[in-house]
Amino acid sequence: EAPMPAREDGPAMPVSPYGLTKLAAEKLCDLYGRTSGIPWVALRYFTVYGPRQRPDMAFSRWFNAALDGEPIQIYGDGSQLRDFTYVADAVTATQRAALNPVVGVPINVGGGSAVTVREAIRLIAAITGRPIRIRQLPPAPGDMRETRADTERLWREVGFRPSTPLEEGLWQQYRWHLAQRA
Repeated sequence: EAPMPAREDGPAMPVSPYGLTKLAAEKLCDLYGRTSGIPWVALRYFTVYGPRQRPDMAFSRWFNAALDGEPIQIYGDGSQLRDFTYVADAVTATQRAALNPVVGVPINVGGGSAVTVREAIRLIAAITGRPIRIRQLPPAPGDMRETRADTERLWREVGFRPSTPLEEGLWQQYRWHLAQRA
């Protein structure tokens, strides 16, 4: 696996078809940019979450399981580190990058504080006030042990640093889930 935190100029070593397609898209953007002069920037989002998250994504599944009294399924032992990024921070980074003159480079967009999967589940338990049972499954093929973003380029080139703490973002997502059930 690549060294962490991941830097944009570090080695790109995708471990899944999804990661490979993202790298291929960046390479295509670079090729078109060099051959046609079309400006581009690629944003590398790290585990985006928040209200309106797709129902198949981890936090949505976990909130629904907690609210329904069902066990939360995790792949692996839960010690995997993730750099969770609140959706409003991802949107702001996207808007600023689109209006910024920096072109022809990838830029990491990460929340800035990596936590383990189990720590995130503990936060969900505290927020929902419900006991959570965990059903541990074998590690998913291609799942990285750690994803953390070096966001210095985002700060230096775009002038933005994500600032929403994980617990605050999870509260927003929880309120949204409750509203959907009302």
